[in-house]
Amino acid sequence: MDKHNKNPSPNTSNSDDIRQPLTPEEVSPEQQAAHRQVLYNSNPTVNPGDQVNEEKSLQEKAQQVAVNVGDIVGDRVVVPTYFVVDDPEEGKKALHHVKDAEEISDVIRQARVDESGDRQWW
Repeated sequence: MDKHNKNPSPNTSNSDDIRQPLTPEEVSPEQQAAHRQVLYNSNPTVNPGDQVNEEKSLQEKAQQVAVNVGDIVGDRVVVPTYFVVDDPEEGKKALHHVKDAEEISDVIRQARVDESGDRQWW
């Protein structure tokens, strides 16, 4: 673990400890090359992260990145393809950033409610 990366390696083998790449340094070189190839060799409106592959494991989905590009000021932006959540009924599951957007919003709303059911704003 380096001084800039407070999390252990995203390639951990413990399935309970899923780490998703959130910085450009955490995105694998293979995935970066695959993104470049898709973006340069196909329709520029196609986002490699919009592809849904239900055959991938939870760990593989957690590592997949939808966006890994520079923003308008040159900072690198990394957005995961799947958001891993811990559902009380289903356990850990991966929600696709496009296909499951409504469910992701529901999870975020639940996270902003206290024990009494009152919405918390910060």
